[in-house]
Amino acid sequence: MAFLCNDDLRLRPLEPEDLDTLYKWENNPDLWEQGNTLAPYSRFVLREYIANAHRDLYELRQLRLLIERKEDKVVVGIADLFDFEPHDRRAAMGLYIDTPFQHLGIGRAALQLMVDYAFSFLRLHQLYVHIQTDNTPCLTLFRKFGFSSAGILREWAQTPDGFKDVEILQLLNSGKGL
Repeated sequence: MAFLCNDDLRLRPLEPEDLDTLYKWENNPDLWEQGNTLAPYSRFVLREYIANAHRDLYELRQLRLLIERKEDKVVVGIADLFDFEPHDRRAAMGLYIDTPFQHLGIGRAALQLMVDYAFSFLRLHQLYVHIQTDNTPCLTLFRKFGFSSAGILREWAQTPDGFKDVEILQLLNSGKGL
């Protein structure tokens, strides 16, 4: 797993002991708007999800990894690849950094690890994200990393405040011979 760690962080698979953390994040209504969740998840459902998370990316079309600080093994976020299309060699990407750990460079470092893994190991051609246009910190992070706009989906996401626009950003693998 050399692709999935640096000096400070490692991206690791879900473990049974992660149930409480996953339960807290998946059932936080403040996050549902960004992740297209409509209802809370039970502990049973999340326990089953964790139990099946070992299955292959090609089978599940999704890979969820927890972002863990190496110094103290504290889980600080989640990095996802989903809507994986092996024929077209692309995947959507999601990134969540828990509030106390935001603005510390963890998002950028985790994004670097995930992109390196996706492009160098999985040999994907492109990654893309859907980000609400009012989520300035997230848009800034992905743009600074090199993701470029592929367009705006008007009134794409329904929220308690009404419909919001969503920007699609893409990062193409510039590696040769892949």
